[in-house]
Amino acid sequence: QVQLVESGGGLVQPGGSLRLSCAASGSTFSINAMTWGRQAPGKERELVASISRGGSTGYIDSVKGRFTISRDNAKNTVYLQMNSLKPEDTAVYYCRIYTSDLRDYWGQGTQVTVSS
Repeated sequence: QVQLVESGGGLVQPGGSLRLSCAASGSTFSINAMTWGRQAPGKERELVASISRGGSTGYIDSVKGRFTISRDNAKNTVYLQMNSLKPEDTAVYYCRIYTSDLRDYWGQGTQVTVSS
């Protein structure tokens, strides 16, 4: 079992920045890919960014050049640095991790609101 605790959400003005963190505990030796997703009101949940255990990253087109995903394997933590935020980035952001035994775990979600 893996437990995830997210932090770093909040209210920010357009053009601002936030850094989300997701710390894993439990059976962390089995963690492979770590991802961030989001769900805006009335919309389906979508994958935003992913990072492999080796550090390879991927992003959806709408956040490329603005968001950066990273991980600290020693701390079992994944981060999402979000710059140049737009109102359409407003959503609940979730971390999701995958383990070597083909399980996945979700964080509780953290609200990000981009508004003036």
